[in-house]
Amino acid sequence: MRLQAEGLAIGYPGGAVGHDLALAVGPGDILCLLGPNGCGKTTLLRTLLGLLPPLAGGVSLGGERLERLSRAEIARRAAYVPQAHAPPFPFTALEIVLMGRTARLPPFGQPGRADRAAALAALTRLGIGDLAARDYSQLSGGQRQLVLIARALAQEAPLIVMDEPTASLDFGNQARVLAEIAALAGAARGDGRAVVLTTHDPDQAFALNAQVVLMKAGRIVARGAPENALTSAALSEVYGVPVVVERTQSGRAVCAPTLARQSAPSITSEALTIT
Repeated sequence: MRLQAEGLAIGYPGGAVGHDLALAVGPGDILCLLGPNGCGKTTLLRTLLGLLPPLAGGVSLGGERLERLSRAEIARRAAYVPQAHAPPFPFTALEIVLMGRTARLPPFGQPGRADRAAALAALTRLGIGDLAARDYSQLSGGQRQLVLIARALAQEAPLIVMDEPTASLDFGNQARVLAEIAALAGAARGDGRAVVLTTHDPDQAFALNAQVVLMKAGRIVARGAPENALTSAALSEVYGVPVVVERTQSGRAVCAPTLARQSAPSITSEALTIT
């Protein structure tokens, strides 16, 4: 399933949040959106999913313009993982995941045995099968986030859009989710799902070997492979602090801010340093 946006302006009736945005992602691709708080990442995701109408430009999903698709058709093509929240009703974790099957049910249909099996399999895949009967609202933030990811897996859509999927997770679960994202995209085969995610951690883009869109103030300032887009100069400009990008002895890229206090940091050069 290919997602494509061109000439996109995003925002609300009161004003635009972003302008001149363009991106594309297809089967087997992982696209990482990075940028500081307020730069428009979540608004962009909501526009790509048709939850907000674009102010200009357009979005196509599977070769069809988004506005021509029904909500059910969009849900069969794209799954959304929002940031974890606490609902007002005491649904169990299994009931939350079963909601991902709704788009595959006939009108007024009820989840059947196969739907329940798919939901349980998604929970088990993420190592949280034991939470199936637990009250979702009583789970920790990290556990709720894993349940929402399981809901997207159970939806079985060819495109998965994730808003900071590792934000509430501990170190081990972050690693588990990143491995799941790589597996979903079929990075080794090139025939998997398309994945779009936002993150505040540029190291994750390197770990996933993802394509990168780096945003600032509603505009794209860099794009491409991590080693080309996530340079020290670009990250320092976008986040307003000095950032060093290095490779460890194992070959992994690491991005780290310089913690020394500086009244007016000035970064003029230095791309990817290899030691």
